[in-house]
Amino acid sequence: MGYAKWIGGAVGWALGGPIGGVMGYWLGKMFSDDSLSMESAGTLGGPKDRGGRNQGRSTRAGDFALSMVVLSAAVMQADERVLKSELDYVKQFFRTNFGQAPAEQLTLALREALKNPVDVRGVCIQIRANMPHAKRLLLLQYLYGIARADGSVDPREVDLIRRMAAVLGISDKDRASIEAPFHSDKPDPYTVLEIGRDATDADIKKAYRRLALKFHPDKVRDMGEAYAKQAETRFLEVQEAYESLKKIRGFK
Repeated sequence: MGYAKWIGGAVGWALGGPIGGVMGYWLGKMFSDDSLSMESAGTLGGPKDRGGRNQGRSTRAGDFALSMVVLSAAVMQADERVLKSELDYVKQFFRTNFGQAPAEQLTLALREALKNPVDVRGVCIQIRANMPHAKRLLLLQYLYGIARADGSVDPREVDLIRRMAAVLGISDKDRASIEAPFHSDKPDPYTVLEIGRDATDADIKKAYRRLALKFHPDKVRDMGEAYAKQAETRFLEVQEAYESLKKIRGFK
């Protein structure tokens, strides 16, 4: 039950609300071991005052993982079929970012989530209320990866992810910047940098600095190196777009 201990120590707010509603049965099984009761798990998720109330909330690795599982299920169901390529993508992502044993348990959790309808809006509202903006951007990036897992992006999946982004509090510019690389291996650098084609060289430099800071891996490093590596992928996309425009425009 090593994984149960890991997720128990890392999950706070995700145990309740719409996410907990979707994952309730699976979470009950995970915490059935005497070494980790639901009562003890429920005390996790932030420092307490003398009355036992949460003083503050933070997003831990387990919170993020359960958010990924539930929204993964929603995206995979969007086109009314669950493809093997999508399952393989998610399983590989879990193995790469969590390790083999946790990945197996998260895959079981995904299969459980796929059996139930997902209150997408409710889940996204819960995530927005508890997860910092930088981590919501990372979550959106992952969801586009699922949509493209079979080599093409289904319009129904794109529409759902765009609606998720809006409820998650992600701006249209941020969403379009993240989405662009999943439509093309050579995304429009202006879109990635969230600027128009009439932008000056100074505007381009300013946009690059702003996005490099926004998507810097250090923003999510508190959840572990695995998440920082995913953030690094996004950081490199921004950097590549900037280098492309430097070459096109001829500035340094």
